[in-house]
Amino acid sequence: MYRFIAVLLLVIPGVLAAYGIKLMRDAIFNELAAVFFHTSIQFIIGLILFIGGIAFIGGFIVHRDRKRQRVRKQENQNKEN
Repeated sequence: MYRFIAVLLLVIPGVLAAYGIKLMRDAIFNELAAVFFHTSIQFIIGLILFIGGIAFIGGFIVHRDRKRQRVRKQENQNKEN
């Protein structure tokens, strides 16, 4: 059950990031979505969705790696070299 919730936590921001890419692409090619009234606003909202989705997924992965102590080992190896 917990793995299913974890997958959903990663799928939803991934879908939002993909929708953000679609909004940015449509704004570049001057295809206005029904919700927005100007292409520049559509592009900015798409950029926010894309960055937010990628940041959430990246934060989730970093949190998981720190929890399993995979990041600390790598930092210690970099200090020794």
